[in-house]
Amino acid sequence: MVGDLGLAEDLAQDALLAALERWPRDGVPDNPGAWLMATAKNRAIDLIRRDRTLERKREELVREAGLRIEHQRTAIDLAAEEEVGDDILALIFTCCHPLLAREARVALTLRLLGGLTAAEIARGFLAKEATVAQRLVRAKKALREAGVRFEVPRGAELAARLPSVLEVIYLIFNEGYAASGGEDWVRPALCEEALRLGRVLAELAPEEPEAQGLIALLEIQASRLAARLGPGGEPVLLLDQDRGRWDPLLIVRGRRALARAEALPRPLGPYGLQAAIAA
Repeated sequence: MVGDLGLAEDLAQDALLAALERWPRDGVPDNPGAWLMATAKNRAIDLIRRDRTLERKREELVREAGLRIEHQRTAIDLAAEEEVGDDILALIFTCCHPLLAREARVALTLRLLGGLTAAEIARGFLAKEATVAQRLVRAKKALREAGVRFEVPRGAELAARLPSVLEVIYLIFNEGYAASGGEDWVRPALCEEALRLGRVLAELAPEEPEAQGLIALLEIQASRLAARLGPGGEPVLLLDQDRGRWDPLLIVRGRRALARAEALPRPLGPYGLQAAIAA
């Protein structure tokens, strides 16, 4: 809808802020991804109506993102909600471009899609803030110098680049579910962020079995987070967990996502198979 990485980042973060304000009070909607897209769409319409404000903001954000983005503003269709989805999906694929190192993809995704600061990302992955900040700068520079376009890949390129996106979301969740370092065995905030990204991706790529398989796996695994630690904070093995502490809503969501993946013409991939085992 907006065709601009910086503006898409701004709209996505506005939608996230709205969710943080409203969901604790009103409850999480049945379809969080659609709610975020609709909220982002409304924000976009408001911005576009205020032409001067939009232009100033667009220029500021493009400079920050550092990408040269081709766009046709005359072709904007304010009534096309799916175009907002395309912008979010394009943002996901841009952040997870395979020319970037794995650590850079993770950091850029958390910054632009999750709205986390360099300091917050550093705390989540036990890294130095300066290291993360430089990683973000280098990632944006690499995308700019390579002439990466802000768009959703199509056909064979989509199939080739989807694993990179799935890997980033999986890595973020895994670091939260089984922390690789530090005193905490789990970092729920990272799991929640991965779940949010996975749900958005599954909503925007309904015909991709691995997108459905990944969110199925994450939902099922996340349902057990509360039971993973004992009273003293020690890890509890799956067989020893109190199943009464598992989250039934997340289990239902995971099984539904798995059913969607299984209903697609293409067979389950690694994430879908893991979800089937976990279910």
